[in-house]
Amino acid sequence: MADDALLKQLEESTKDAVRHQAETLHSILQHQSGVRYLQRYLSDVDDQNAPIDAATFRRSVPLSSYDDYADYINQLADGACSDDHLLSVDPLVCFFYSSGTSSMKPKLIPYFDSALSKAASYIAHQGSAAVLRRFFPPRPEVNRRLAFIYADSITTTKGGFKVMAASSFPLQNSSSNANRSLFTSLTSPKEVILGSNVEHQMYCHLLCGLRNSDYVDAIHAPYAPGLIKALGVLESKWEQLCEDIRKGFPCLEIDDVLMRDSVVEVLDGPQPDLSNRIRLICEEKDWGGILHKLWPNVRYIRCITTGSMKQYYSKLKYYAGVIPLLGGDYFSSECCVAINLDIKQPPDMTKFVMLPTAAYFEFLPFDSTENKVVGEETVDISGVEVGKMYEVVVTTYRGFYRYRLGDIVRVVDFYNSSPLLEFVMRAAKTSYEIVSEGDLMAAMESFQPLLRNIMGMEVEIVEFTSFLDFDLSPKRLKIFVEVKDCDMFSQDKLQESILLLRKCCSALDDSLGSIYKVQRDKGEMHPLSLSILKCGSFDRLLQGAIKNGAASQYKPPKIIRNRDIVNVMEGYVLVTICLESLCA
Repeated sequence: MADDALLKQLEESTKDAVRHQAETLHSILQHQSGVRYLQRYLSDVDDQNAPIDAATFRRSVPLSSYDDYADYINQLADGACSDDHLLSVDPLVCFFYSSGTSSMKPKLIPYFDSALSKAASYIAHQGSAAVLRRFFPPRPEVNRRLAFIYADSITTTKGGFKVMAASSFPLQNSSSNANRSLFTSLTSPKEVILGSNVEHQMYCHLLCGLRNSDYVDAIHAPYAPGLIKALGVLESKWEQLCEDIRKGFPCLEIDDVLMRDSVVEVLDGPQPDLSNRIRLICEEKDWGGILHKLWPNVRYIRCITTGSMKQYYSKLKYYAGVIPLLGGDYFSSECCVAINLDIKQPPDMTKFVMLPTAAYFEFLPFDSTENKVVGEETVDISGVEVGKMYEVVVTTYRGFYRYRLGDIVRVVDFYNSSPLLEFVMRAAKTSYEIVSEGDLMAAMESFQPLLRNIMGMEVEIVEFTSFLDFDLSPKRLKIFVEVKDCDMFSQDKLQESILLLRKCCSALDDSLGSIYKVQRDKGEMHPLSLSILKCGSFDRLLQGAIKNGAASQYKPPKIIRNRDIVNVMEGYVLVTICLESLCA
């Protein structure tokens, strides 16, 4: 479908969002009426032959979360009930790993071969590509993309179904015409993308991107943390990259034969002039605007920087210089939710237009002062109000019914008759959570410049996370922080650094949101503890998550809800500061 036709279809779908939502729900229920999950709730509906309307559906089928599907999903994964239509009447193709961060082991999202879902996804994904081309028309002479993407190691369930990241699925079938076109547009060969060692793949992506530097039109990554990590590799290994380009083959550390041979072919022999040019740029050690210096023809950089990834935006802007950073769309592993029509906006101004044909959407009103949803009564797409916050609930073409995505959004306006959303944060998992993801990120945003001022040096926070410890009485919020330079916590500087950190701790404790403050004032909370981690701690967390089946796009959690992850983090602690005493 031509771009104009795609954009017109997207536009038309938003003009009568209520009608399209009713048709979408009718289509899903008509197609999936026989699945066991739905029959548990709809078998008692009076007239089985009449179409089930939205009110009956919402009254009869309860809100759900992943745990409500876990037994069915496990049965499907084991191959025990593949023909019993547990969640969908369509055949099961594979499973996707969730990219969530609540545990070391990801959720399994079943992927059914649904023609209806493919049609809805096509409009969303191809519409997104058409929006991009509207802003940046293709250039035949500069047409390559440096994309930090990874097909990930594929595992297999007991029942013989493949498990992978959703982003890996289109990369696996390299024989299709569309995917052949995808691979030929990238600077890296498919052997790099299909590799099994993320560190080596990242290095080879950089190597191939530098070799084709004059032909790179764009730089892509699924999420901001992945791009930040790749640019950290560039900073630390630029000399080796230059040496590899000078010689015409990658360093011996790259031991995957297929990947190594494919990179040798891309390098196309020794390139001393290119190596010298890159070396002159990098040896200045001025990483501000480095992406424009190394890839002078790049027109944009694209990755997701909204929500919990907003913290990386300023660092990416520093690396990008004059190159614009583009936002992504609001697509989840379960379904497409909304599209970004104004991709040049920064994360704090990014708005998403809901896609009325992608799934059936409901909204749970969310009280930001209490950090929780208000009851279990949802409103539909016509009942949302501008300025209010909601948790998104979806009924999809692929086996999820009134499923709570766990995303909190704010309705900021309407685009035609479709809600215009701002992504706020992930929802709390329980009513006991007193610090939201948004509270923590706002507090850490204020903490970073304070840390620099008090420590009197350029201290850079690499990553952070938190955990509410209920085993203590009263409970205590623990914050774990990794900084870029750990030298200030060497033995000869340790006591001085501890004294300075105490001042920062007090300010951080005062800025963690209203619910936290009330409980602190009542004495229901210990003062927080701040733990400084060894350099590379979050990389080790990523590696551990990947070993447990997580995809390489795993995002560091901002709020830890799993004691196993806390145990891992506590093993990396250099020093812990508590306001009332020194904890370590």
